[in-house]
Amino acid sequence: MRLSTQIRSISYLKAHTAEIVRNLAEGREPLVITQNGEATLVLQDIESYEESQETMALLRILALGNQQIEQGKARPAANVIHRIRKRRSVR
Repeated sequence: MRLSTQIRSISYLKAHTAEIVRNLAEGREPLVITQNGEATLVLQDIESYEESQETMALLRILALGNQQIEQGKARPAANVIHRIRKRRSVR
C-alpha cells in the first residue's frame, strides 16, 4: 500500500464522497485527507478498522503478558496445569 497515491484534499472529499466511500469499501486501502495542505485525518472502511482494532487489542494483551513475565508474575504452564488437576481430584 502506498499512501502517496491515497491522499486527497478535504474539498475533493466533499465533491466525491459517494465515490470515495465505494472505493474504500472495495479497495480496503485508507485515504489520507488534507486540509490547508496538511494531513488531518485518515478514512478507512469499517472492516479494515475493526481488524486493526482487534490487532491492537491482541498486541495489548501480548504486551501485558510480557510485562507480567518481566515482573515475575508468570508461572510455567506445566505447574498451572498440575495445580488445576490437583484441585479437580480433591473435589
